[in-house]
Amino acid sequence: MRTPKYKRLVDALAAQIRSGRRPAGSRLPTHRELATAEGIALVTASRVYAELAAMGLVSNEQGRGTFVRDLSAAYEFDQLSVAVDAIDLLFNSPSVPGQADLLRKALRDLAAAGDLESLLRYQPHRGRVQDREAVAQHLLRRGLSVGRERVLMVNGAQHGLAVAAMALFQPGDVIAVDAITYPGMVVLAHTLRLELAPLPASDTGVDLDALDQLCRRRRVRGLYVIPTVHNPLGWVLPAEARERLVAIARRYELAVVEDASYAYLAEDPPPPLAMLAPERTVYVSGLSKSVATGLRIGHVVAPEPLVPAIERVIMATTWQTPGVTAAIACRWLEDGTVDRLEVQKRADARERQAITLAALGGLPSIGHPSSYVRWLPLPPDTRPDRIVAALARRRVAVSTAAPYATTPVVPQALRLAIGSVPLAELENAVQAVREEVEQDGNR
Repeated sequence: MRTPKYKRLVDALAAQIRSGRRPAGSRLPTHRELATAEGIALVTASRVYAELAAMGLVSNEQGRGTFVRDLSAAYEFDQLSVAVDAIDLLFNSPSVPGQADLLRKALRDLAAAGDLESLLRYQPHRGRVQDREAVAQHLLRRGLSVGRERVLMVNGAQHGLAVAAMALFQPGDVIAVDAITYPGMVVLAHTLRLELAPLPASDTGVDLDALDQLCRRRRVRGLYVIPTVHNPLGWVLPAEARERLVAIARRYELAVVEDASYAYLAEDPPPPLAMLAPERTVYVSGLSKSVATGLRIGHVVAPEPLVPAIERVIMATTWQTPGVTAAIACRWLEDGTVDRLEVQKRADARERQAITLAALGGLPSIGHPSSYVRWLPLPPDTRPDRIVAALARRRVAVSTAAPYATTPVVPQALRLAIGSVPLAELENAVQAVREEVEQDGNR
């Protein structure tokens, strides 16, 4: 189906505004000037500006004209923060009843321990021996057998990705990534001046034919991949695909960064890539999603020759993981608290997925049955920005595909994070999304 001319014009102007080619505060042509320049009817020109205004990109000032809005504040709300009174479908902070009580007890137990004063001193850059051992035992239950000498403690999984990338890559290196992927890696790559080469996705994971072809054409240095409960698409890469991915990585000498932040949500997944190719895989995970987002404790498992380089980056970026926080987290690893919370959150995620699917009705969506994310592909005649703005007016915060896209053309889609909303409010929030999507398609 051919896109109407006025919609192509809307897209072109929106791209100019977002890229800064039309800066904030600049005046756009009058409706009549636009109609003359583009060869469209005056009523169509008015419709173009109405669409841009509905997307939050321009403002109409009576008697003065149409001006480009300052997008910094709008972007901050739409993509980076949630108003206090809004329903949060933007970020995932999964929680189950009783977590605050667990923290109170942990703090009391820690205060009564004999080694409290030692936790206030400098800690080893890679973490205390007992903490790394606790992580190693925890990973063994995840299907990853690794000695504590290959484990490094970090301040959350995002910090783990940063130290891995800084130790592995140089500015200008080409890193293969999914066309839709975790935005924290996108921001990190831009910060480190890495070139991201997007790979299309199949129904079950990354397109490995495309990866092989990319490596034939270009000097690819590494691969960032989320093989188990992908964020945001939810796939779990099958065992045979993992074997082939590892074979490609070895053939072209790729360094693999495996993000396992949501892997705990899958029951009995195939072995981690770090188990299949330990000599070239850096495995990154943490407890932010499985325990609490405020518990900024993560871990990196690296090939032994790479451990000193990662340790130096930890020293350069944060010196150490805070001893008190690490001690609490690792006690919970040892006494089974983390395992119990993971079981509870898998059940919680399954319930939330069921509620979400029912509330979406017939809208197409993508996601894992026990994940905290639902991806909504949208028809080409809908406007994701306009839907997000309409939902914001209803005090519901969602994200477009823009932060997750590594391709120049951003897919028409919304991402729903369903892990933070109180369970009693989830159905109404998702129904609001469905209503706005359906109404936008009828405009």
